Amino acid sequence: ESTFRNYAERGYDLIMAAGTQFDEAANKVAKNYPNTKFTVVNGLISEGDNVAPILPKEYEAAYLAGIIAGETTTNGQFATIGGFPNDLMEKLLDVYEKTAVAGAKARGIEDAKATRAFANSWDDVALGKQMAETMIANGADTLFVYANQVGLGSIQAAKEKGVKFIGFSSDQNSVAPGTVVASVAFDFETFYTWAVDMFIKGQLSGNTVHEAGIKEGIFQPVYTEEVSADTQAKVSAAIEDVKAGKVDFQAMFENK
Repeated sequence: ESTFRNYAERGYDLIMAAGTQFDEAANKVAKNYPNTKFTVVNGLISEGDNVAPILPKEYEAAYLAGIIAGETTTNGQFATIGGFPNDLMEKLLDVYEKTAVAGAKARGIEDAKATRAFANSWDDVALGKQMAETMIANGADTLFVYANQVGLGSIQAAKEKGVKFIGFSSDQNSVAPGTVVASVAFDFETFYTWAVDMFIKGQLSGNTVHEAGIKEGIFQPVYTEEVSADTQAKVSAAIEDVKAGKVDFQAMFENK
């Protein structure tokens, strides 16, 4: 709160903070500085004309990862690990799993299925390795993990067991070549630039969570030679479908 106030007192027009952990402080301080715009990256709370959080549509990135996974798997058994079971995490895992399973079934793998677990941690590398080893032992041949450092342990397990891994959030291809077949990276430079441009144009309105995704160029698939040209073409077509509004993500979200 003191840092927000310090910037506001110095007359800054726009104050940005990275992480939903800043939501409460930003909304509290914003009430006293109506001429300053407060923007929390990954924010979920907007209580004021000058509070305008921005949020990446991570489920759109998961859709692209799911297409790659569905084309990568051999046996149609997908393992997914999330950091913590919150609404946003569950939605992106819903989209990934349904897309991956549908892709595998379209290839004739009728018993394709996804198994999900949560690490309840962002940084326990050893736990990530242990969880992945268990899921691989149960038959999974394609892993997807969105849990920061936990994912590094999962990649190690995948490498040791000879299964495939789909990178997410950052380009993880170089972590284990031959194991990480592709990544869907978040382009935060584009994300921040988009937000600042919205602010300059007067379009970063308050009392609103502003979302950006494929249409705004926030997510970039990064391939290795493990991914065929046909699969890459399917991802490119999916990107165009999302831009055109042809993908019904709401239908992929499970009712909790």
